[in-house]
Amino acid sequence: MIILNNFFKINFLLVFLIILISCIGFAALYSAADGNFYPWSVRHLVRFSTLFIFMLFIALIDIKLIYKYAYPFLLLCLILLLSVEVIGSLGKGAERWIKIFGISIQPSEIIKIGILLSLAKYYNNIKYENIGNIIYLFFPILIIGIPFVLTLLQPDLGTALTILILGIMVMFISGVKIWKFIVGSISVLILIPFLWNYIKPYQQKRILSFLNPENDPLGQGYQLIQSKIALGSGGFAGKGFLQGTQSYLEFLPEKQTDFIFTLIGEEFGFIGTIFVLILFSLIILICFYISFRSFHIFGRVLSLGIACNIFLYVLLNMSMVTGLMPVVGIPLPLISYGGTAMLAVMISFGLLLNIDINYNNKKLET
Repeated sequence: MIILNNFFKINFLLVFLIILISCIGFAALYSAADGNFYPWSVRHLVRFSTLFIFMLFIALIDIKLIYKYAYPFLLLCLILLLSVEVIGSLGKGAERWIKIFGISIQPSEIIKIGILLSLAKYYNNIKYENIGNIIYLFFPILIIGIPFVLTLLQPDLGTALTILILGIMVMFISGVKIWKFIVGSISVLILIPFLWNYIKPYQQKRILSFLNPENDPLGQGYQLIQSKIALGSGGFAGKGFLQGTQSYLEFLPEKQTDFIFTLIGEEFGFIGTIFVLILFSLIILICFYISFRSFHIFGRVLSLGIACNIFLYVLLNMSMVTGLMPVVGIPLPLISYGGTAMLAVMISFGLLLNIDINYNNKKLET
């Protein structure tokens, strides 16, 4: 009876937006396969349908269980991340995936959820006046730093930086003073010239091709140049569904994953890209609404952390395909083809719905 009552408390506007964005992804992947459901659209639909049920399950379980097992979940994610070094499979020049029961999983995506849950629980348990104390910064830095280093060693610079930025954003919204981040940022900027020789050669090439893609138009700069051509050729209203020449003539690599936004821009133009942006903006606004509505710090921090995570996914992916930042392999949530990123995002939405249902639950300890 409680589960049934909670079901009718679900934020159906958020659920509708999630389904709508996933449908856009389904249509884009159908187009990316030259008007075929296979191989990407069908798998995308199956994954989404399965994870949608999982999202509802997370939304309807007792929030006290989520709060209780926040730290164990992070520990499990760390074990999975460490296992990449032992049983990880190679892909795109890095060991990022492990296989569990024949399913490939990228732990560096899942661990973002563990970080958000752990930081939300940590800041829920300490007094506000202690947040800025140096002693109370040690544990959050550990929560963020260990996954950052392990992901960097794979090597996956893009995801590692996302983890770092996400953690810093959560610490900031939790009340850590901004001057601490300014000092840290200045320190990192000073270290950049010294760190250059320690990053992988292919990562150096990506950064150099980002600064001047025309220097290597058939190599590292090829993907970025073709992405810009495809976006520009879409114009205001686009060429029309299934009419994207850059995609169909195979000029645009990875159009089903990281560069799916380029395909949407070519076929639906400026109008289509703005529509996608509005949908994600609405989801982020709902995250803020749920955060402000929550009676407990755990829900407030977790909701804003999920908003930050979605924001980073969208910002970094769109910046990457438009040439505003180097190509780092960040997917567009629910639209790009990929299982682990969708799993992480759907878990996030399940947690968000759960917080909204239990917004007035002040006692989280079991």
